[in-house]
Amino acid sequence: MHGICNLAIVPLRAEPDDRSEIVSQVLFGEHFEVMETQKQWARIRMHFDGYEGWLDSKQFAEIPRAQFDSISMEPALLNGDLVEYVTSGNDLLMPIPLGAALNFLDYPDINRENFRFEGLKMVGVKPKPHIIRTAFLYLNAPYLWGGKTPFGIDCSGFTQMVYKLNGYRLRRDASQQAMEGEALSFIEESQAGDLAFFDNEEGRIIHVGIIMENNYIIHASGKVRIDRLDHLGIYNAESNRHTHRLRVIKKYI
Repeated sequence: MHGICNLAIVPLRAEPDDRSEIVSQVLFGEHFEVMETQKQWARIRMHFDGYEGWLDSKQFAEIPRAQFDSISMEPALLNGDLVEYVTSGNDLLMPIPLGAALNFLDYPDINRENFRFEGLKMVGVKPKPHIIRTAFLYLNAPYLWGGKTPFGIDCSGFTQMVYKLNGYRLRRDASQQAMEGEALSFIEESQAGDLAFFDNEEGRIIHVGIIMENNYIIHASGKVRIDRLDHLGIYNAESNRHTHRLRVIKKYI
């Protein structure tokens, strides 16, 4: 069984319960495989990053395997505005966030509501300088554990969505993202658009941000913000202290 999100933003939960932790979000147009069903819940595996969690069965539409495979083979076609809307066949408007997927709109068998989109579309692989430009679209977005939108986003959701909008694939969690890419020995070797990872006292990767020019970093901590980066980690000038301990810098592009 396969499905697609036909609502703006849907919570993906750790357990099949409305009170369970939100581990991520499924955005409009994102498609997935249904691994298991349990009463009103479905355990899904996202096509884009393989991430798994529980989705309310009332919050997605089932799609045929053939269409799932067709969409999976296409480059992701994404909403490029902070907020846009799709218009349904009866002219009702539904807002969708930055990064919502639009590929399925060209499939009448899936697009049963006859959604139409006339906003800015992003598709294909962009040059590395575009990473920082895209990151600025999320500036001041509030921090939200499991979030993936300008209305609430976590550190790894931020890096994943910025890279996705530029045609690159990252996994969902910071610890997963840190397992990929090419490790750099020094900050001086890094370029704007590379990722910096930070660990806790136990050595576990708990934070990630996007390196900017001139030893700055943009990351989600309280909100998406810009701070200084040095060989120790992230330095917050407002609190006059280091807030995150640098573990490794990775190059993906």
